[in-house]
Amino acid sequence: MTSTSPNNASPYGTLPPASSPSTRKPVSLPRLHEMHARGEKITMLTAYDATFAAVADAAGVETILVGDSLGMVCQGLSSTVGVTLETMRYHVESVHRGVQRVQGTAWIIGDLPYGSYHESKEQAFRSAAMLMQAGAHMVKLEGGGWTADTTRFLVERGIPVCAHLGLTPQSVHALGGYRVQGKTEASAAQLKRDALALQDAGATLLVLEMVPAALSAEVTRALPQCATIGIGAGVDTAGQVLVLHDMLGVNLGKNAKFVRNFMADAGSVRGAMEAYVRAVKDGSFPVNAEHAW
Repeated sequence: MTSTSPNNASPYGTLPPASSPSTRKPVSLPRLHEMHARGEKITMLTAYDATFAAVADAAGVETILVGDSLGMVCQGLSSTVGVTLETMRYHVESVHRGVQRVQGTAWIIGDLPYGSYHESKEQAFRSAAMLMQAGAHMVKLEGGGWTADTTRFLVERGIPVCAHLGLTPQSVHALGGYRVQGKTEASAAQLKRDALALQDAGATLLVLEMVPAALSAEVTRALPQCATIGIGAGVDTAGQVLVLHDMLGVNLGKNAKFVRNFMADAGSVRGAMEAYVRAVKDGSFPVNAEHAW
């Protein structure tokens, strides 16, 4: 069986020829800072292979997260804990090729998987270097204050960092499941302290996952130098992220409260991604009453 050429119409949506020049400037770290400063929402989707990465890039998604969520949506694992660094390297390479195949504009973020940065700052650097050499522009790591020193160590060595607070899936067993975080006064205060420490350490982006909307808004206001990216964290974050398979309605389970199926009213995968970008930009997604706590 041969695949449909990306130059032709397909269920993915029509893509421009590989040789056509990009109509957009590549996303860079200064551009992310500029978007944050002027209040323009930052869009992020996960992607794990070349084709979907190319479609996301052509659809105008600014940041592509090669997430360790691939363990669940691609490998069928029950959590992200079983994903290896070598697996992440492979998928980052694939996504990088896809982005370069068409537009070459999206900013690629590679997840540091469980166990690849916990031992020492030096271990974190070796792991991050592997993903950067595979084509990532930034790495993401999960956790609170204990990751601040690691974040600073990486940033000082030229590796941009996206932090991740709230529900951190690599710690799902310690958290007792996929639960909203920061609901108590003490846990909310700790999350705010961790967020400030990560900003001070040089993190450029901060994913806030399953955090009450009011707390998320407060954290966002407190971080002028670090753009918050929400997932189940309300409308007031500096940007939004969804897992690709969730927003296309093709996951293996029930969609979480914070997910909207953008494929339902779209004629193609690209159409769904473009609808997602528009909705995040114009503020129609998410809606606090429907997608947050």
